[in-house]
Amino acid sequence: MAFDDVEPVTSATGATLAMRFSPADGPPRALIQINHGVSEHSGRYGRFARFLNARGFHVYAHDHRGHGLTKAPGAPAGRFAQSNGLALVLDDVDAINELSHSRHPGLPVIVFGHSMGGLIAFNYALKHPGKIDAAAIWNANFSAGVLGRLAQGILRAERMFLGSDVPSMVLPKLTFQEWGRSIKNGRTASDWLSRDPDEVDAYLADPLSGWNPTVSMWRDIFGFIFAGSDDGLLNNVPRDMPFNLVGGAEDPATAKGRAIRDLESRLRKFGFTNVTARIYEDTRHEGLNEINREVVMQDFVDWAGQVVSRRTMKLKSA
Repeated sequence: MAFDDVEPVTSATGATLAMRFSPADGPPRALIQINHGVSEHSGRYGRFARFLNARGFHVYAHDHRGHGLTKAPGAPAGRFAQSNGLALVLDDVDAINELSHSRHPGLPVIVFGHSMGGLIAFNYALKHPGKIDAAAIWNANFSAGVLGRLAQGILRAERMFLGSDVPSMVLPKLTFQEWGRSIKNGRTASDWLSRDPDEVDAYLADPLSGWNPTVSMWRDIFGFIFAGSDDGLLNNVPRDMPFNLVGGAEDPATAKGRAIRDLESRLRKFGFTNVTARIYEDTRHEGLNEINREVVMQDFVDWAGQVVSRRTMKLKSA
């Protein structure tokens, strides 16, 4: 099966998940489970998947509810669900995780998430640490703080006056549009994603990307941010769980990487001993689509290889 092929997978939530799988070229070292960002879909990760396959990794990815080709009750494009969106999204991720375990028993599993997918992947690690061996959290911002609470207040007002199932009128201005304006001499409003104009153009031309989330989805996204900021949930996670935190020094969505450093500091403060963090110079939001992507992808492979080696040594010494 090639990554571009889509396999429908039924989740216990009632969703029919559009899942992509591509196998390792040769004996597999581990399995990477990809979680994409907001207003995009899993198909955009084909190059990354092929890079990983060539280096011995199986890859699974799916379109989250409200995104791409996934279909779910009460979840049209731009909305996770009519209610309980956070739990349903995590249950869908769990459905793919369970499927991958059943198809490849004993193989290490690394959950990967970019941007909104990083919020989801981190929350999944907090909820199901026993089902993964490591977590890669890229370009995700858990440092919303007071401004995040203000955004939640704005969304409550929009829900009251506009409803939950319409695109937010305010949040795109505070996020996507503001991030676009932060790029000096930007060619398009989406140049905050990458310095590579071909990648930006491909994103803009993609009919499944670039749309504005509903009020409901924005509320759930901030729900993920603040759920992932709950220090009490860190008690569920083994202190030797490997974390790979990545950001860009010119990414306005993470305050130029400061949010990544905040998460690193938080994990170290709570005694996590296997945290790797890197902020790439001159890099914007989508490191996998940046002009330095070969370096970014190879660094991930090197880290994932270390995860596999440590796990092997741990099993031998047990």
